[in-house]
Order: sequence, then C-alpha cells, then structure tokens
Amino acid sequence: MLKPLGARALVKPLEAEEKSAGGIILPETAQERPREGRVVAVGTVPLYPQDDDEENEGTVIEGDIVVYASFGGTEVKIDGEDYLIVNEEDILAVHRE
Repeated sequence: MLKPLGARALVKPLEAEEKSAGGIILPETAQERPREGRVVAVGTVPLYPQDDDEENEGTVIEGDIVVYASFGGTEVKIDGEDYLIVNEEDILAVHRE
C-alpha cells in the first residue's frame, strides 16, 4: 500500500450519489465530485497534533471518514482503484465510526 509522506492522508473517496433527493437518476457528468472518503493510510508526520508535549498519532487515523475540500488532494490510481493524497489543510472534518 502507498504510504503518504509528511502531513498527508491517503483517502478512498466514497461513491457519488447516482440519484437526486427527488429520485431522479443523474448522469455521470451531473454528479458532484465526492468530498467524503475513508482514510486508508496516514503520513509520517501526525495530522493535527495535540498541543501537549506527549507523543500522539494526531486526530486523523486509518478508518476515519473525512470531509475534504472540493478540489483538494492529488488523484492517484493504485491497482485500478482511485485514491486521493490529501494535505492536512484540505481535511475539513472527521467522523470516527
């Protein structure tokens, strides 16, 4: 698996909605670009380190669902799958299941 360097995360984008809220099927060209994804790897520098002096992993860890900026990240393809390498500044929110 690809390991991001620095304060970055490797994110697998979640699938775009294929239907509108009213049930209309949207063609691919009308679908919004996904802005949510699952973190599959984190960089070598902790993302969002805590303010204390203790060693910590940061607040974004593998398995988290994150919301990132619409055009944030660098697209990469690994084994035919699409991923994004996202800088910590482009991660807007995190949801831990």
